Parts: sequence; structure tokens; C-alpha cells
Amino acid sequence: QVQLLESGGGSVQAGGSLRLSCATSGRTFSIYTMGWFRRAPGKAREFVAAISWSAPTTTYEDSVKGRFTISRDNAKNTVHLQMNSLKPEDTAVYYCAAKSAYNALGPYDYWGQGTQVTVSS
Repeated sequence: QVQLLESGGGSVQAGGSLRLSCATSGRTFSIYTMGWFRRAPGKAREFVAAISWSAPTTTYEDSVKGRFTISRDNAKNTVHLQMNSLKPEDTAVYYCAAKSAYNALGPYDYWGQGTQVTVSS
């Protein structure tokens, strides 16, 4: 099993920045891809970004390209999501996810509890 724990959510005004972190524990050697997803009120969960664990390959959803950056700290088994130029439409619960496959999309095996991000106009 793999455990994921998000942190770093909060409230910010439009144009501001937040940095989310996801700490992993357990069978972390089985992880090949880490991802961030979000669920806005009344909407389905959507993919935000992903990164491969062993190589710096990243994938982003179009609406966050150029504003969000996903990165990893292998030594600390932690993944970060730096979010800049935040917009009210970025308001959502953000979830960290992990899986044993290399593809950024498709099903993920493990999920965190989520952290709330609220962007006010």
C-alpha cells in the first residue's frame, strides 16, 4: 500500500500563488507516476498535472499550462504543485494520486484525502 498526504491548500486572491505538497509513504518503490487532480463544486474530478517518478517527464491540463508547475523530490518522496497566477476557476479540492504505470492519464491506484484551494476575485 501507498499512503498520500496533501498539504499547502488555503485561500488566496486572484493572481496569487500557492504551493501544494504531497508526501508519500509505504511501498513508494512501486510508484512510477504521481499526479494532481481537482474537483470543483458541482463538477467532475479533472486531471491537472502529472510527473514520472524516475524521469522528469511532465504532463499538464491545458488550462494550467504556464501557470502550474509539478515537481518531485525523490529523496523526500514528495511531489509539489506550484500554482501561480491563480484564478477563481482554480477553486477546488486538489487531490494527489499515484500509480505503478508510466502513463499520466488513465486510472490511478492511490489517492490522498484532498486539500482545499479557494481563489477569490
